[in-house]
Parts: sequence; structure tokens; C-alpha cells
Amino acid sequence: MTTRVSVPDSVGADGLRAERLTPALLRAWSWHRQGLDGTLAGATPEEVFARAGWARSLGGANPYLTLFARAGIRREQVDQDVLDLKIQELPTARGCTYVLGRADFAWALSLGKNFEEAFRVLARLGVDRGEITLLEEQVLHVLSEAEGPLDPKQLKEELGESVRSLGDEGKKKGVSTTLPTALGLLQADGRIRRIPINGRLDQQRYAYTLWGLPRTTLGPEEARAELIRRYLGWTGGATLRQSQWFTGFTVTQSKAALAAAGAVEVPTAEIPTAGGGALWMMPDDVDRLSAFTAPGKEQIQLLAGTDSLVLQRRNSADLFAEADKGRKLLNSTLALQADLPDHPILDRGRIIGLWQYDPGKARIAHWVFDGATPAVTRRIAEVEAWIQEDLGDFRSYSLDSPVSRQERIDALNAAGSQG
Repeated sequence: MTTRVSVPDSVGADGLRAERLTPALLRAWSWHRQGLDGTLAGATPEEVFARAGWARSLGGANPYLTLFARAGIRREQVDQDVLDLKIQELPTARGCTYVLGRADFAWALSLGKNFEEAFRVLARLGVDRGEITLLEEQVLHVLSEAEGPLDPKQLKEELGESVRSLGDEGKKKGVSTTLPTALGLLQADGRIRRIPINGRLDQQRYAYTLWGLPRTTLGPEEARAELIRRYLGWTGGATLRQSQWFTGFTVTQSKAALAAAGAVEVPTAEIPTAGGGALWMMPDDVDRLSAFTAPGKEQIQLLAGTDSLVLQRRNSADLFAEADKGRKLLNSTLALQADLPDHPILDRGRIIGLWQYDPGKARIAHWVFDGATPAVTRRIAEVEAWIQEDLGDFRSYSLDSPVSRQERIDALNAAGSQG
């Protein structure tokens, strides 16, 4: 059974009363749990992902900024850790791709398996399981004979007629041939892995090689409980609906995982966009939160719009102060959008502005709602120099380009100039 906790006033300096757990305090608490307050300085990429959670990739630069913001890690070290199999980009929760540490590879991969759905789509296109199973074995044979990793085009050439075109109907369903399904199933099973062709996580071109990752010892229920345990630790607490969005679990699976993880339900002040005024937390975090106070001095970070702080709970609206919730850009109210259209500038968990990188001018276009303090100006300059030196550009996802974001760059410049 899950437990609802009514914490007495005597707990902690002020007691963990619901009215004390305001959106402002919870923003600062999540900021701390994410290691954005300097507590992850000097950590390795594996340690950052263990503390703050897996980094969503999408072929964009978020994994790099995740590590730079929290621990000052440069791209050269990140790329080397990928090469050394200390971190990898793998399909896991909801079938989405994240960058995570090696201790999580096997059990995290087991969460990303969705064989039934893949085969349902193929069955409607006249492809049975036997055909895909045979193709998987042929892929493994080709890779075992290859002198190095092979990209999809090379694999298709080697496999010849074994790869079947699925015609226009397949293209409509996002499956033009049988090869991507075979590769996806092999990767989800840990028998092959993707390698970035140029060694970079922010440019979505891959080759494949044999892997042979040992299978996890966790069963499905145990893996779900472990993910909930990790997720609540990464976030410092989340609503049931937020946890379902991240994990993709059903209500029944979520409640069972919360119970198995030993999570407790803590009443809070109203959380406007979270669907209720209670958070599920790990018991140790209840004790930590009871003694937590928000930092008094500025702590400025520029993050990606897909950073774990925002994406794990998909609650960007909660990160705006009440006075900023009506702010608009390009005629859209920022706090009403499910996902941030630009990257956030934050101070102790509160969104105080937005930014995009303009490679044409080699600068960060930004809008700080109430004007930039010296600390904000300094951090913008630091991230700007890092992008110039390590990345060259800052893409949100694989198809992002300077042209596609120019309208937003212009809007941020205009808003920023009006102060």
C-alpha cells in the first residue's frame, strides 16, 4: 500500500506543513535536487546522470548543456565517455532516447522494449514476426563479419533483398522498410548499439556494432519500481500524473511501483498545473525537505528547454513566478504552453528569461524579463563562450537549424531591447 503522510509541525525547523510547501519553495527544492546549485561541481557524467536523471537527446545539444551546467564538463570529456561506454544514448522510458550512465544500461533498456506495438504496425503491412526475426539474425551476421561499425545504408546494401520495402503505406506509418524495426529490436535487446558517426551526440547520424549487453536481473515490476524510485529522487517529488507522463506506466502500474518503492504522499500548497496539491516523494527526501531553505543569493543557469528540470515533470508553467505567467512572445502566453518554445534562463528554479543561440552572430539572443543583473550577464557570457568553443551551434533537436529558429531569435532580441 502507498502511504499518505501528514507531517507534524515539529518536523524540521518550521515543520513540513502543506502551506509551507509553496511553489516558490518547491522550485528551489527541485533546483537543489537537480544539482543546479553547485552541489555537482566536479562530478563525472555518470554521477550527474545518477543524481539529476537521464538527459533527453533528440539529436540536440541538451546532454552537453546538462553536464556543463551542473558540473562544468566539456564536450571532449562527454564524447570520450561515450566512446569508453561509460555513458550511452539508449531507448528507455516510453521508448524515448536518453543519455545515461553504464550502471543503468541493462535495466533501463528493458523499460524501452515495446515489441508488441512494433509487430502490430508491421502486421498491418503484411510483415510477420518470423520475417523480422530472420532479418535480426542476418543483421547480427553482417555486423560480425564487418571490419567496423556499419551505418543503415551500408547495412541495407549488405543485406540486399532481405530488407523489404514497405511502399507508400509503410512511409505513411513511418516504416519505409523492415530494417529500422530489426535494428530497434536488436538495440532494445542489448545485442547491438548505435555509435555516433562523428562521435557527437548532437548530430543524429549513427552506425551500428555488436554489443552483447548482459540482460538485467530485474523483472518488469522491479524495473518499474526502480524507475519510480530514481525518478522521485531526481525530481525531489512529483504528482502521480507527472510520474505517469515520464514513465509511460498505466495507473495500476504506477500505483504498484510507488508502493514497491516505498514512496509517500505529501500534501503541499496548491500546485496549479500539476493536477492536485500533493507530491509523491521518497521518505528520505521528506526529511531533507523539512530542513530545506531556499538559497538567498542568485544562482543563475541557462538550460535547454528539454533539460531534466523541466522535462521530467513537464511543468514549465510552475517555474514561472506569478507575476510572469502572463508574459507573451510571438502572441503566445509562455506559461500556457505544454513545452517551452525557447530555452530558459533560471534563478534558483524560477524562469527569469529565455534564450536561443544565433550562430550567424555567434551570440546568445536573450530576453531577461526584469533586466539582467551582473550575475545573469556573466552566466550568459560563459555559456556563449562554451557554445562557441565546444559546439559551434546549439540545436534543440536533430532538425533544428539557424533558419528554423530565426523568427524566435528576432522575437527575443526585440523583447530584450524593450527591457
